[in-house]
Amino acid sequence: MKRIQIIVLVFIYGFVVFSNTGKAQEITDKERMKWWTDARFGMFIHWGIYSVPAGFYKGEAQTNSAEWIMNKGKIPLHDYEKFADQFNPTQFNAKTFVGLAKEAGMKYMVITSKHHDGFSMFDSKSNPFNVVDATPFKRDVLKELAEECAKQDIKFGFYYSQAQDWSHPGGMGNTWDKKMQRVSTDVYVKEKALPEVRQLLTEYGPIAIFWWDTPRKMSKEVIDSLYHISTDLQPAIITNDRLGDEYPGDHKTYERHLPKQKPEADYWEICQPISGSWGYRSDDQNFKPVATLLRNLADASSMGGNYLLNVSPTSLGTLAPTAVANLKAVGAWMNTNSESIYETEASPCGKPDWGYITMKAVNGKTNLYLHIFDWPTDGKLLVPIKNKAQKAYLLANSKKVFKTKSGEDGLVVNLAGKAPDPINSVVVLQLVNAPNAIPPKPFGQNEDGVVAFHTERAQFQNLQGPGARYNSSKDCIGHWTSETAVVYWNFAIDKPGKFQVTSLTAGQAETEFTVEIDGQTEKVKIPATGGYDKFEPIEIGAFEISEPGSYKITFKPIAGNWNPVNLKQVVMTPVN
Repeated sequence: MKRIQIIVLVFIYGFVVFSNTGKAQEITDKERMKWWTDARFGMFIHWGIYSVPAGFYKGEAQTNSAEWIMNKGKIPLHDYEKFADQFNPTQFNAKTFVGLAKEAGMKYMVITSKHHDGFSMFDSKSNPFNVVDATPFKRDVLKELAEECAKQDIKFGFYYSQAQDWSHPGGMGNTWDKKMQRVSTDVYVKEKALPEVRQLLTEYGPIAIFWWDTPRKMSKEVIDSLYHISTDLQPAIITNDRLGDEYPGDHKTYERHLPKQKPEADYWEICQPISGSWGYRSDDQNFKPVATLLRNLADASSMGGNYLLNVSPTSLGTLAPTAVANLKAVGAWMNTNSESIYETEASPCGKPDWGYITMKAVNGKTNLYLHIFDWPTDGKLLVPIKNKAQKAYLLANSKKVFKTKSGEDGLVVNLAGKAPDPINSVVVLQLVNAPNAIPPKPFGQNEDGVVAFHTERAQFQNLQGPGARYNSSKDCIGHWTSETAVVYWNFAIDKPGKFQVTSLTAGQAETEFTVEIDGQTEKVKIPATGGYDKFEPIEIGAFEISEPGSYKITFKPIAGNWNPVNLKQVVMTPVN
């Protein structure tokens, strides 16, 4: 089959693979994504020569995660390159590393092949600033991990910083090194990014994931070339949404913070460091407790998402003992309870007060997995469904059976005794019929026709890094630092008419965004209020809604005129 025919099929059908006979076979997106959604849990690895300074430069701790030290310390390339001379991770063992991921219950692995500093963690043919040519280690870390993942049945993928590159004169982000003789971004892509991406996708076996990061304003031709080389060379590959604004990829990415509500995206993933920093910092002791890791895994799975948990190797190639211990503890829980995570779907009835729910079809019937973090003191666990249960039992011990009773408020599981697991006890609820969830109170107008947009129910899209998120301590949309981070709510209208939208905002500088409802757009200028805690009222504008139905209100930053802002108490009030 000619190359042009393959490309045509890629556009028509989505993706193409080849059978053992060499015949092309169509793969739907759902089939291509199946292993990924079944997996639910993966390992992220941030590793590079920044693990040598480990967060400190000239004796002073630098802000942000360790991998940003070149940027935060304003380190000239000539000085930064010297860390490569000290990078010799002789204690690194790919078999042990992959084995730990497997023991933790992880099904896939993604590692930084090149981060923003421009150092390549593989034997790059186009960049001498790499782990083989520039360090005393002289070994291709990625090759060893790729081979070991294949042996241990772990899917393998690469992170790649396509736009930011602080060591190439055409890469974006280095604004401090005045000795660099700048060239265009296109030169950087042609000389480095494209050749490296091509090499990663041709010399390391089947690559399951390509994880782009921090899109910047690159030309469409450049982004097209990066996108098509990845999907052409490995048609079954899965990509995230950080290549460019018009390239949604296969899944939506959340960073550090889980969404409060189930995202509308069919496929999404939360990436989160096991400690405070993505890369290794010697002063980072902010490790998430095992209870938090298990809660986050259950929470993500209950909303139909994946949990990509990051670890940060030292310059010796080892992990901090706390990280290892916590991963092993998660693995011990998974040994007993992984059925409630792997191959599951989102909860059919949201998040109850006592924990989370995952769901799976088993032998033609539906199992609900009740992840109970707060074991009821009265022994009565209310599940918001209008179903009868065939059976309820403890996943860790199927002989421990519980009685159930259906009622108007839902199905009650009568639990006896204390919680069997100190963190997350999982009860399996086998249903007679498909789950019939008791719907939550509709989000829409109150009796006066007012719509209050609760900030904890906000949805986010097009995030580059954290971008924007719900801040529970201030009950606001906070950390809204990215001009590409869009905030929106879906809502229902029963009583149409004309409405005035108002909100409270807080920020240190003037900013601008647009607000859209049903095709009507208002451009809003937000004045500085003197601080992120000092909220002031702002009138957004009037909108006409002519008939009952479902609608969406969207807040979108105006590029070039955007500064960080906090937003809360968005209200839509009828105008008489």
